[in-house]
Amino acid sequence: MLNKILCVDDDPITLMLCKKVIERTSFAQEIITAQNGEEAFQYFKNIIREINSGNVVDYPKLVLLDLNMPIMNGWEFLDAYLENNFQEILTSKFIILSSTIDPDDVNKSKKYIMVYDFMSKPISTEMIENLKNKIL
Repeated sequence: MLNKILCVDDDPITLMLCKKVIERTSFAQEIITAQNGEEAFQYFKNIIREINSGNVVDYPKLVLLDLNMPIMNGWEFLDAYLENNFQEILTSKFIILSSTIDPDDVNKSKKYIMVYDFMSKPISTEMIENLKNKIL
C-alpha cells in the first residue's frame, strides 16, 4: 500500500471516482486531489521547499494526471515539474489518466522520464488492481 496518491483532474466527478476506487482497492492510505496543474505544481513546490529546509516529507509516490485542464494543463504541469528539477529530489511516478484517444499524446507522454504509464478514463477497480501489481 502506498502512503499517498495525488489525483489531478478538473472534473469533480472524476476526482470523486478516483478516490472511491483507490479506497476500495486499498491502494493508498491517503488520496490528495488537485483541480488543475497549477494546484498540483504548488503542492509539489511546497514539498520541495520543506525538503530543502531539512524536513522529512511524506509525498505522493504516485500521481494520476489528467491532460486537459484549465489554468495549467497536464503537459504544462509536466514541463514545469521538469524545469524545476523536482524529479531530481522526488521519486513520484506519474500515470496519465485521460479521455484522449490521440496516439500522439501517448507517444508524447513517453518523453517524460517520470511518466510511468498512460491510461484511458474512466478509472476502474481493475485498472488500479493491475497498477498495484506492477508498482508494489
